Amino acid sequence: MSWLIVLPEALLLVAACAVALVDLFVTDPKRRPTFWLAQISIGIVGLMHLALYDGGGTAYGMNRLVVADPLSHSLAFFACVAVMVSLAYAQSYIAPRDMLKGEFFTLSMFALLGIAVMVSANNFLVVYMGLELMSLSLYALVAMRRDHGLSTEAAMKYFVLGALASGFLLYGLSMMYGATRSLEINEVFNAIGAGRINRSVLTFGVVFIVAGLAFKLGAVPFHMWVPDVYHGAPTAVTLLIGGAPKLAAFAITIRLLVEGMLGLALDWQQMLMVLALASLVIGNLAAIAQTNFKRMLAYSTIAQMGFMLLGMTAGVVSGNTLSAGNAYSSSMFYVLTYVLTTLGTFGVVMFMAREGFESEEIADLAGLSQRAPWLAGIMTLFMFSLAGVPPMVGFYAKLAILQALITTNLTGYIVLAVVAVLLSLVGAYYYLRVVKVMYFDPPTQASRPVGSHGVSALLAVNGLAVIGFGLLPGGLMAMCRDAILKALAT
Repeated sequence: MSWLIVLPEALLLVAACAVALVDLFVTDPKRRPTFWLAQISIGIVGLMHLALYDGGGTAYGMNRLVVADPLSHSLAFFACVAVMVSLAYAQSYIAPRDMLKGEFFTLSMFALLGIAVMVSANNFLVVYMGLELMSLSLYALVAMRRDHGLSTEAAMKYFVLGALASGFLLYGLSMMYGATRSLEINEVFNAIGAGRINRSVLTFGVVFIVAGLAFKLGAVPFHMWVPDVYHGAPTAVTLLIGGAPKLAAFAITIRLLVEGMLGLALDWQQMLMVLALASLVIGNLAAIAQTNFKRMLAYSTIAQMGFMLLGMTAGVVSGNTLSAGNAYSSSMFYVLTYVLTTLGTFGVVMFMAREGFESEEIADLAGLSQRAPWLAGIMTLFMFSLAGVPPMVGFYAKLAILQALITTNLTGYIVLAVVAVLLSLVGAYYYLRVVKVMYFDPPTQASRPVGSHGVSALLAVNGLAVIGFGLLPGGLMAMCRDAILKALAT
């Protein structure tokens, strides 16, 4: 039974090793056999998680080291979809940059394996193991262009700061173990509830855990790596960092803070409020000054994660957890829709890039509506969604977070919601500036972006999904709510 619970992860591990071996015998310079083997393998793993989600139950395996529940299956499924889309967008981009190698696909699959381990962890050691597997794979991906100065610099910064953040998290988890005498998340929750703890040691541990989680989310003041890594990494790798790993960071935030330390919510919610507000302020204001599109999106990510964290602060109100399901499901919906929009945004950037031209500056989008009207239209959808313009899915995601704050009926949360709206208006400026550049600035180049028909179709589907989930958000929101409620019930 234990092995059946981790069967999708075991299959993904075997598939990643198979991709590495098969690529040794591939002679096609476009690496099509390697690409399709990776895509099919990830697709099968994703379908397995989707099928298991329909079961709806919660099961523990590997001596209660891992848990299989709707939360883990849904996040793992969406992570598989995000990595598949990322690889599809990346294939034509990495070819002329000497990155179209088996290692790119293998490392992407190992990063996905780390994500899958994190979302199903029920033990501190498993959380850390999944985190390191994902992180080390991403460090290597950033450094794949060894002859590129910016990429090498970004990899070094990411590695050093990532190691520091992992140390924070590990130190916090060790203090939690010392205070509760358990590594199992459920047992930690029971120990805190029974009062069998040294509260001062536990609170100190929570500070380090929140710091480690904030780094992975890219929240202020642990955001220093985000702009440099987003800018320096090849765009294909930037997408791999900015997409599926955000789902993993959300998952371990739920597992550690909510499932394990809900009894300490008054402590960590205050920390998250500070992180969220600082991220909204710094992210939105710094993004205005950017001329590089990837750095602008990096600061945008910081602000978006700040908005998502606002939902996490409204779970426990006045000592009761009546609003917990609503608050945490709103945050889950927000992070899923953010990843959906991010995939398309970086997909457009890669579609426009060509050999010797990265298309990274906002000025590179000038006059895009005249050169490629459909591409400008799709990018406009993504910018409107990130800005929270109806009827895009980003509007409903922001509305869900604000609703979670306002329904607490507490003045502090209502003020928080008002501040979030005002800072979102600031954010709307730099998103709409991109639209203005595409439609009203004269073209700086005459060439039309040329990409494969498959990527064009995928971008169109991505854009339609942003509108579709905005018009009909009920199904995805219900899935998020169901996953969160069943996770809380166990």
